[in-house]
Amino acid sequence: MNTLNFKDGKKEIQAIPKKGEAMGACATFNRKYICCNVQVLRSVHNCPFECSYCFLQNYLNDGATKSVKNIDTLMEEVKAKISREPQRLFRIGTWELGDSLALEDRTGQAAKLIQAFADLDNAILELKTKSACVDPILKLDHKGKTVVSWSLNTEYIIKTEEHRTASLEDRLSAMHKTALAGYLTGLHFDPMILYAGCENDYEKLVDQVFNAVTPDRVAWISIGSLRFNPEMKKKMENNYPDNMLTCAEMVLGDDAKMRYVKPLRVNMYKLLYNALRRHISTNNLVYLCMERWDVWDKVLGYHPDSAEHLDHIFAESLDRRFGLLNRPLEK
Repeated sequence: MNTLNFKDGKKEIQAIPKKGEAMGACATFNRKYICCNVQVLRSVHNCPFECSYCFLQNYLNDGATKSVKNIDTLMEEVKAKISREPQRLFRIGTWELGDSLALEDRTGQAAKLIQAFADLDNAILELKTKSACVDPILKLDHKGKTVVSWSLNTEYIIKTEEHRTASLEDRLSAMHKTALAGYLTGLHFDPMILYAGCENDYEKLVDQVFNAVTPDRVAWISIGSLRFNPEMKKKMENNYPDNMLTCAEMVLGDDAKMRYVKPLRVNMYKLLYNALRRHISTNNLVYLCMERWDVWDKVLGYHPDSAEHLDHIFAESLDRRFGLLNRPLEK
């Protein structure tokens, strides 16, 4: 079989069997930063969208778009692993190597996973997307065990850097539909990107989001900023020559990724967090994605002690607000 490049591989979908382990720690996990300890289920590889900053252009050896077809074998692994820690509430996402819903009208994979997760005692499924493909999942009996999350950005960034993704209007409409269908909502304001006028645009984005969904049905909110491996710079410039991202002044972090300098990141996060606070209550869980403890302190006023501590904060919040754990939490 010929290996496809990053873009050509987006044109067709291959249904593949599960091979090896599919569930594990998120690839971004790094002990030098506070990670949320989410688990990922690698059930999709590549996606039809073309975000200029997408790390997959630097990660996939075989650029083909693939969807694991045997959900039963995926769930056998999930059940075996979560049964080893019955006191833990596992958050498991399918978005690490692709978009959770972009292919749903062709594969039906997410619907099968939603139904399988509905009866698990100590796990919830996160489907993260930049699509608006939610109609196939609206009538499912999910039993509150699936969080449908959106990767969100300003209209300007969607138009200039998130090529072929759903428009902001369409994402928000889809978000509203899933909320009406009883799903919990996840909000990921990540990656925040600096450009002239972005401050007003991000504040407007927050207002638009909470016109579509009420804070009491939001499971969690993440905030993060643009980051990528140094070797990806040339690939971004080759694949998307009109992108503006590689011109920014950035520094190399301890995780070997390029980032905006810390004062700029802190100011971005504070701006967004202050906009969020005009809508949310203290019950809403807000966290920073892949940031150090001192950035947490400057933006949120506290920091978790570890990835495991943050994992417990998630579980406590989800259980207290939505009753998603049927047994006492592990301390």
